[in-house]
Amino acid sequence: MQSRLLAYASRYIDLTPPEAEYFVSLFQHRKYLKRQFVLQAGDVCRHETFVVNGCLRAYFVEPSGSFHIVQFAIEDWWTADLNSLTHQTPATLNIDALENTDVLQIEKENLERLFREIPKTERMFRIMLTNAFIAHQQRIIDNLCKPAADRYRAFLEKYPYISQRVPQTQIASYLGMTPEFLSQVRRNIS
Repeated sequence: MQSRLLAYASRYIDLTPPEAEYFVSLFQHRKYLKRQFVLQAGDVCRHETFVVNGCLRAYFVEPSGSFHIVQFAIEDWWTADLNSLTHQTPATLNIDALENTDVLQIEKENLERLFREIPKTERMFRIMLTNAFIAHQQRIIDNLCKPAADRYRAFLEKYPYISQRVPQTQIASYLGMTPEFLSQVRRNIS
């Protein structure tokens, strides 16, 4: 498990063996069963979560009961309710497992300690967050400007490994359309 996390970190920074040992020591391994919550709206998000294997989704629920998926997180992806984690306020997002999932989690206090004791790790997280922000901006632009069929095609091209693992109803929610409309889009593309 830790080797996967270290391989991920090596994409951004070089850790000495003692730094690598300290880095992984701050993470806890947890297993989540399918449908089990990692975080529930209203609770305070206490950690960043790195997916070792499996699939998580982050979503919010409207008062009417409709839900909107904000993010999927599969192997080598991170997830958290960043507003809740940063400000230690109640989460607006739910995060749960779409598959049995193994994760490594670092608590906020340990993340801050990591940044102080191995400053280059802060660079890694800055790059990760920048890339995530860029992806979210592009998603907003696509949702505002692209027709549904183009958004669906772009999703399939960018995330082919997710589209094979996640039910179409979940993809429809992520793309901001009803499952019925996504079915029509898929028929038209075929």
